[in-house]
Amino acid sequence: MVYPDSATSAVRHTEPEALTNVATVLQFCAAGKLRCSERTRRPSAATVRTITESLATGDFYPDDAIAAFAWPLLLQAGGLARLDGPRLGLTPKGRAALSRPAHEVIRGLWERWPRHAPIDEFSRVEEIKGQRASAALSAAGPRRQAVAAALALCPPGEWIGVDELFGRMRRADVSPTIARTERGLWKLYLSDPEYGSLGYDGHHDWPILEGRYTLAVLFEYAATLGLLDVEYVAPAHARDDFRHMWGADWIDALSRYDGLLAIRLTALGQYAAGQVSSYTPAEPVAPGRGIEVLANFDVVATADVSAADRLVLDAYAARTSDRVWTLSAASLLAAVDAGRMPGELASFLTERARHGLPATVRTLLDDVEARSRQVRDLGMQRIVECADAGVATLVAQDRALRRYCTRIGDRHLMIAPDGDVKVRTALRKLGYALGPGA
Repeated sequence: MVYPDSATSAVRHTEPEALTNVATVLQFCAAGKLRCSERTRRPSAATVRTITESLATGDFYPDDAIAAFAWPLLLQAGGLARLDGPRLGLTPKGRAALSRPAHEVIRGLWERWPRHAPIDEFSRVEEIKGQRASAALSAAGPRRQAVAAALALCPPGEWIGVDELFGRMRRADVSPTIARTERGLWKLYLSDPEYGSLGYDGHHDWPILEGRYTLAVLFEYAATLGLLDVEYVAPAHARDDFRHMWGADWIDALSRYDGLLAIRLTALGQYAAGQVSSYTPAEPVAPGRGIEVLANFDVVATADVSAADRLVLDAYAARTSDRVWTLSAASLLAAVDAGRMPGELASFLTERARHGLPATVRTLLDDVEARSRQVRDLGMQRIVECADAGVATLVAQDRALRRYCTRIGDRHLMIAPDGDVKVRTALRKLGYALGPGA
């Protein structure tokens, strides 16, 4: 990977790498490898490093995370992952996404981002201070929608410079207005809250606030998802539109996104933005057959294995060396306990095994699959204790209650999770009440 400097630019064709990266990040999440702040929902530094090392072609810059920072936030916004303490885990929707086409997953992430993003993207433009002041910033949702609408101003498959895009957005009145009011504008500043306030004449040029916000959304989220190919240089001294501001002499760049020069809407971008109804990957690539599955339950990597594939094997088998994993009933049952079914592994291995699956392995997978269906988690249930068996019988046999109540022993009833309100109503008609302590 050749990274840009201030003199040379790099061009990234993001579509194929995004289709690979979304699967990798989902697998990291399924394996419990990702952590975020419980307060801000931003990824930890260790999580950013983990993702950076596994991205298909690395991050855009070697020393400043953009894609690696964005992916955990995108999964949260898309409803594919949620925090359990500091650990980011897949939701049922996220587990379903593991087997869905990557382009459909990406479209869902982009569609949900404007309404569900866990951060205000402008907070990543860290040189502009005062953002936490009361009433300084406008609501982020309409701003995101404005930038998403700006994709319609990009000619599909053709490069457009970011300054030309800025001009089109302003002419089309598609503007992600940053300051809530003129008073809010005075609260934003560069370097010093008095001398560097953006409320002074000439300090609030559109590219300073609205332009930087647009660059943040396009570079960090749209490009990470493969919606835009990008041409960019190192951010330091890439733009000089803020040099007239007080305090700018000590700043190399107003944002980490200053180096974005031009973008090109991809076929995936047209699909995700709803401009076309279908999408076919330009060059569908079948998984490489670089795995040997042996009758003794060893799974051997005979070629390089992607980070996502290693995570799948780690989830189902014990790694006994750098390139060997061993399947067992215990390892498969542990995977089931974590929400990973043996049938998913069977499909995974069938696609990648050089000589198919031995009968011993298929038998093991089928046996554990069958065992996993013998016991079922019904989730949290409410248990009601009755004073005596007569009351329990009366309640359990009532026409309005019996579909929601399951008798447990003589005096206890289990209430269906979706029946709480109806059970309370029916009990009152019988002359009983659960009370506030129930």
